[in-house]
Amino acid sequence: MNRLIQSGLMYGNLVHVASPALVERYNRALKHLTGRETALTDFYIDISGFSPEIGHELGDPLYLNHAGVNRQFILLSTAQKTAPLLDAKFSTSRSILRRFIDDNEPALFALTARDAVAGELVNSVYDMATPARLFDLRRITIEADTTGGALRHAAQLEQKIGEFLSRDDGWYDDLLIAEMIDLAGETGDITRNPIALPKMEFEQGNFWTAHFGGTYLFQTVAHPALITAGDRALFDDAPLAHVFDLSQRNQIAKFLDLNKLVEPVIGARGIDAAAILRQKMEFILVDALCAHDITPGADSAALRRLAARHSALLPPEFHALNSLVTWAEAGGDWPRIASDHPAYFYTLRAADHPDADLVNMLLAELAPKDIRQLFICHKSLFYRLYASWPEAKKDYAVRFLKQDYQLDKEATRQALFAHQTPPPPLKRPTTGPWGPVRR
Repeated sequence: MNRLIQSGLMYGNLVHVASPALVERYNRALKHLTGRETALTDFYIDISGFSPEIGHELGDPLYLNHAGVNRQFILLSTAQKTAPLLDAKFSTSRSILRRFIDDNEPALFALTARDAVAGELVNSVYDMATPARLFDLRRITIEADTTGGALRHAAQLEQKIGEFLSRDDGWYDDLLIAEMIDLAGETGDITRNPIALPKMEFEQGNFWTAHFGGTYLFQTVAHPALITAGDRALFDDAPLAHVFDLSQRNQIAKFLDLNKLVEPVIGARGIDAAAILRQKMEFILVDALCAHDITPGADSAALRRLAARHSALLPPEFHALNSLVTWAEAGGDWPRIASDHPAYFYTLRAADHPDADLVNMLLAELAPKDIRQLFICHKSLFYRLYASWPEAKKDYAVRFLKQDYQLDKEATRQALFAHQTPPPPLKRPTTGPWGPVRR
């Protein structure tokens, strides 16, 4: 994995914690949440405050995520909002943390100027002992405060200020005034600079979890289903009519179609479909021929020549996508690619709906030779598969992602996944300068 780390493709965009003051604040928060501390004076953290170095030091990669549920977090700075979430157990966790920081950024900026903010993504489930627990994960609530209890003190001060203002003899209550002064020393002037974090709740209807071999749960669509990369028999008692594993491609295709969750890449608005499919073909080619003479640094032209020499070794996915590109660029007969064909899920992307990221994640797992989509949409699976790839494929993947994706991540995501809303129809005017317009 060193190649990925050195290229910024793994543990990239983390926040560096090196100053003694920030390390001391982190340790206070860590002690507050877990009862443990770190001896490190220099480490990196993700959006939740998790540090891979501290995880290694403690021998516990889940030190902020016990049993893989109710993720705890430590915020030292609002700059953490752009960092990734490492080793996520639920697909919704990072977006929840990001929204929490975005919606409360002024308050969090003020709070983290003096102390760390520690908190937890709370639900009613405390372990994943049985698959049935997944169906109890309906709502996530965020609980947070500084390690010194600034929010708790601010609430107490606000209550005492209200009491002081409502009492005629407030000015004569020396004890009440002393308590207010002590609390104000902790919080500052909350009448001018209010400190509060509203209670935030997030619905979690459709999500992916790493538990039970990797599971996609769609509960709020018209035709609910669970799709697992693990053992389907584990979900025999699931309160859903439809449970599929990844081998049931026809059923999954029908589920995606019935719920209007996907659209063909060919014909999607605002993208260069032929270019996207050609790139997928190149990924499939490298996967098929990586045991042959792929030289380090080979460009697309060299790979096409290699494909011509070894065309008999190329899998059906390559030939099917090639026929689709030929149709798109030169016309001819429409190539029928049914849902049981190995290329089928390579021809799709998520439609325009709130769960597009989740569906693209599922498609990445169903079409894993597309290393770009796999890296963007399902990093944990990318890292797991990368470890078993031949050296030639590892070299190609790192070089491609570094040169093509890392240079402009946003543009690449836009080119692959963005949806263009069609312009509204022109409205014919009903009146003109000389009265009603004739129809």
